[in-house]
Amino acid sequence: VRYRGRRPAGWPRHPYRGGVDQAAVELAHRMFDLAREGAAEQLAAYLDAGVPVGLTDPKGDTLLILAAYYGHDAVVADLLARGATPDHTNDRGQTALAAALFARSAPSVTALLAAGADPHHGSPSAWATVEHFDLPDMRALLEAGT
Repeated sequence: VRYRGRRPAGWPRHPYRGGVDQAAVELAHRMFDLAREGAAEQLAAYLDAGVPVGLTDPKGDTLLILAAYYGHDAVVADLLARGATPDHTNDRGQTALAAALFARSAPSVTALLAAGADPHHGSPSAWATVEHFDLPDMRALLEAGT
């Protein structure tokens, strides 16, 4: 809604347009980029400064899902140690465990299973992922971890 002239009484003044803090949006985009790139130290510094470990992008991807998908084992381990939810599903029903399996990242799969990730959760589930992509080495990890 656009108003000409003076603001209606009682409306707050915002330092940003449209009710969205562009600096916060840019920071969130940077966090997702750091997770994709595997920039563990930089991401850890932002998390230490207060960025939420469960930060979610518009598609429902968390920092953990992105780090797992791109095979960044150190980032996955750090996010889990900080309390990231291993069974969060994005808007497509995918989990970090399915992403780590797809990336064929044994350390991330092992860490996610140790953190309590459910291989039956999500769509496709971790089990469906290893069957669909015919990943016998990853299937063996699931069998050992469950």
